[in-house]
Amino acid sequence: MNSSPLNSSPLNSSPLISSSLISSPLDHGRLRRRLAAGDPTVGTFIGAAAPVVGEVCAAAGVDWLLLDLEHGAGGEEQVRALVPAAAAYGVPTVVRVESAARIRIGRVLDLGAAGVMLPRLDSADEVAAALRHLRYPPDGDRGVATYNRACRFGLDPAALDREEDRPLGVVQIESAAALDDVDKIAALDSADVLFVGPRDLSHDLGVPGQFTAPVYTAALDRVRAAAAAHGKACGLLVNDGAAAAARIAEGWTFVAIGSDSTLLAAAVTAHLNQARTAS
Repeated sequence: MNSSPLNSSPLNSSPLISSSLISSPLDHGRLRRRLAAGDPTVGTFIGAAAPVVGEVCAAAGVDWLLLDLEHGAGGEEQVRALVPAAAAYGVPTVVRVESAARIRIGRVLDLGAAGVMLPRLDSADEVAAALRHLRYPPDGDRGVATYNRACRFGLDPAALDREEDRPLGVVQIESAAALDDVDKIAALDSADVLFVGPRDLSHDLGVPGQFTAPVYTAALDRVRAAAAAHGKACGLLVNDGAAAAARIAEGWTFVAIGSDSTLLAAAVTAHLNQARTAS
């Protein structure tokens, strides 16, 4: 009688085993559900193209990592390495894609990203079209395949049909046009988070880098109000922990503290200044 480990493995003994009971680098929709429940979360951007740096941030205790393929130094190969490295610490990875093209979104989701951040979309129609790429037919147009991490390399084809596993959709509000359409964007299914890009939005509003300008602060209020009205999370990028705490107190729940490179640069500068002052 054949008693091979493959046939006796608990992973193969029943097709009804819940994905949540299986050791996996996948988030299975947990971050999306946390945000839907109103839980405040804090993460950081990863742009240095070094997955071990992202692992350091995960080990430090962030709630999520955001791998930046729009402005970061790396590409999709970092998704393959970072997702399991961060998941070893229970931390999901969201990916900011370089464009809203269907193939770009589908590739990072197949590699196990917990969600996708969509940059530079200016209307609810553009956002709606991009969000379809996060979901399989008939609800979307994401390409269907099971021999990838998202389906545990063919071991979990049921992942295609599990609504609770669907990825997080993060829509950036970083232009005056997107701000004008923010209420319609917030109403879209799968637009789980409205995320302000401070630099982009302030530049487009004509007050570049002036984060206390009335037109910019009014824009933040408008984004937060639209998110609240439609039961969505809101997020933005800040420089440090004190700023993050202040934004969380205002109701922002998806707050990024800088990036791996800015945090490292700030820490090194502070230590060097301290050392040179002492000498």
